[in-house]
Amino acid sequence: MLATALTDLWYGFGVAFEPQNIMWCFVGVLVGNMVGVLPGMGPLATISILLPLTFGIKPVGAILMLSGVFYGAQYGGAICSILLNLPCHPPHAVTCLDGFPLTKQGRGGAALGVTVISSFVGASWGITEMIFLAPVLVRVALEFGPTEICSLMLLGLLAGSTLARGSPLKGIAMTLVGLLLGIVGTDIETGTPRFTLGIPSLFDGIELVGLALGLFGIAEFMKSVNQFSDINTRYSNVGFRDLRPSRDELRRSLPAMFRGTLVGSLCSLIPGTGPTIASFIAYATEKKVSRTPEKFGTGMIEGVASPEASTHSSVQGDFIPTMSLGIPGDAVMALILGALLIQGIVPGPQLIKEHPDIFWGLIASFWIGNIMLVVLNVPMIGLWVKLLMIPYKYLYPSALFFVAIGVYSTNNDMFQVGETVVIGLVGYLLLLLDFHPASILLGFVLGPRFEENFRRAMLISRGDASVFVTHWISAFFLFLCVVLIGAQIYVRLRKPKVAAIADGSPAGFARQEFAPGSGE
Repeated sequence: MLATALTDLWYGFGVAFEPQNIMWCFVGVLVGNMVGVLPGMGPLATISILLPLTFGIKPVGAILMLSGVFYGAQYGGAICSILLNLPCHPPHAVTCLDGFPLTKQGRGGAALGVTVISSFVGASWGITEMIFLAPVLVRVALEFGPTEICSLMLLGLLAGSTLARGSPLKGIAMTLVGLLLGIVGTDIETGTPRFTLGIPSLFDGIELVGLALGLFGIAEFMKSVNQFSDINTRYSNVGFRDLRPSRDELRRSLPAMFRGTLVGSLCSLIPGTGPTIASFIAYATEKKVSRTPEKFGTGMIEGVASPEASTHSSVQGDFIPTMSLGIPGDAVMALILGALLIQGIVPGPQLIKEHPDIFWGLIASFWIGNIMLVVLNVPMIGLWVKLLMIPYKYLYPSALFFVAIGVYSTNNDMFQVGETVVIGLVGYLLLLLDFHPASILLGFVLGPRFEENFRRAMLISRGDASVFVTHWISAFFLFLCVVLIGAQIYVRLRKPKVAAIADGSPAGFARQEFAPGSGE
């Protein structure tokens, strides 16, 4: 098994080092690093904007670029959290708690150095995990029929909607909205238009590009455009020599980054958790095992190393269920899965066999991209900080311009531009009502595949629904669904402090657990 994996990985490096592929990998990590620094952008909005560009790129290059944006954004987010006390993205909110106090003590450069090491260690573990675990999952998944796949997708939908940020009921409601949007169009089996309102342009369904750009382009920008904050850059002057941590800091941070890596890798295997929850769990774990937990929040290097390692381990590990089973763990993975579907490639057990260039090329590009990110981050920290000086009044209109151009370029259809605007306005209203639209994308992408496998299962069983509990694998996944629902009910009945942590809400978690020593 080891020899086979190494042989396949060698083949993947051959694919990743092709000139056009390594170029797109570099573009992805560079753009990802840049948007990681900018508040309000994030990988979801950026991948949505770049999605139309993938129509003119070969599948391998397209996936390498979009994936690079995802894990590259995690590097940029840590810079602002540590130097500016500005968590541009939720996974790095916990990094502020000890990162910024270290900066005020004159050790911000050392914290960034430890962050780079932790990020690389966590990412490397996640990549190694994908190399060996994904093929095993594929062998198991080849035994799955429509019944088992349907139950697995139900578990993924339920976990993605209940474990994500916010109220589980709201998450389930958004997933159901996504399922309904996914069946708009002509029924493949009967040829009957469904939920098209008599509009011919909807007979082919709602476009993934329009939905993604509406929810994560227009809606997010409308929410963020008036959010201004004063940025204090007096601590941001960090030289190359400042990035070298002391021996004591390395000694203390190494065990912490390995513990964080383990937490992140475990969280990545649970759909719906994502890097945000992984980073907060890693910080809480580190605080529990520490001999001096009272010092957390005052500048403990372990409070930086552990959550950053868990974030990157979780991000890389999120690709395992997405690529090997076709089950995205969060909205970003759903968007990348949708990009593969646009290219005519169906993620799942057959992906490794039918498209080894995509699977192994992607794994090899992870190593290459993370090395690129280390090289980019060390000498360019000053430049990334200066990006925050760009006025929002210039940033958001230009981003919306590219949104409109991207939607129109997919099919040269102005109807889709209007469709995107309507979706964006509805998404903005949902955000104002504290409904997180990420679950809509999860339901939209998985909905048609869930319906297809449900129909197959019912046809094979001749309408007998008991087939979902008589097949033991399917029954096991349904049992996990029941456990998940029961756990959510149990958590909601407990005191608010536990509920805030289970929500995965960074604000609530930090407020309940870490506020006393959170610094400035």
